[in-house]
Amino acid sequence: MFQTKEIMDLLISLPVLLFSVILHEYAHGWMAEKFGDDTARIMGRLTFNPVPHIDFFGTIILPAVAIISGAPIFGWAKPVPVNPYRLNNPHKDMVWVSLAGPLSNIMLAVGAAFVMWGLRLIDFQASGLLIALYQLAYLTMLINIILPVFNLFPVPPLDGSKVVMGILPPRLAFQYAQLEPYGFFIIIILLSTGFFGRVLGPIVSFFVYALSGRGF
Repeated sequence: MFQTKEIMDLLISLPVLLFSVILHEYAHGWMAEKFGDDTARIMGRLTFNPVPHIDFFGTIILPAVAIISGAPIFGWAKPVPVNPYRLNNPHKDMVWVSLAGPLSNIMLAVGAAFVMWGLRLIDFQASGLLIALYQLAYLTMLINIILPVFNLFPVPPLDGSKVVMGILPPRLAFQYAQLEPYGFFIIIILLSTGFFGRVLGPIVSFFVYALSGRGF
């Protein structure tokens, strides 16, 4: 059975996660447009309306599995369409387009950490409202650390793989991209075997402590 605190964390985490993954995809589309590709805007994806961004697995199934298993809640939204051939410099610009999503989450995590530090300067525990605000800031920071750490893992189609493709010479990048049809299955295997938790968990814990001074 869920305890009261777990239920409250769940009620806070789900909308925070939804906003965070939408911000992540919006940032991809926004950066692509800055480099010449307005496909995301044409397709109606440069919006904070959640409906066009919902991905059945990443936005619904994966967070539900995380909640049931007690794992940290995370997921993703439907990828924003980017046409690399419309970018000014496809090979180089895709690196920045791919980094834009994780960077938007990192900025949100840093902002949430500042709120936490600010609340610590006052007696926030004397107010139920301020306690709730502190918890909201902590969950926002945590989710927005987990998202970029996960997404920068270099398995296609995660953002990290596109960064690697942009750094590799074109021939090697093309060969590396051939893994993409199998990426979904690779991710499922890594999740189910606990590989992500063992490898990425310490990285998440490091940044949680570095930003907030509070353990994960």
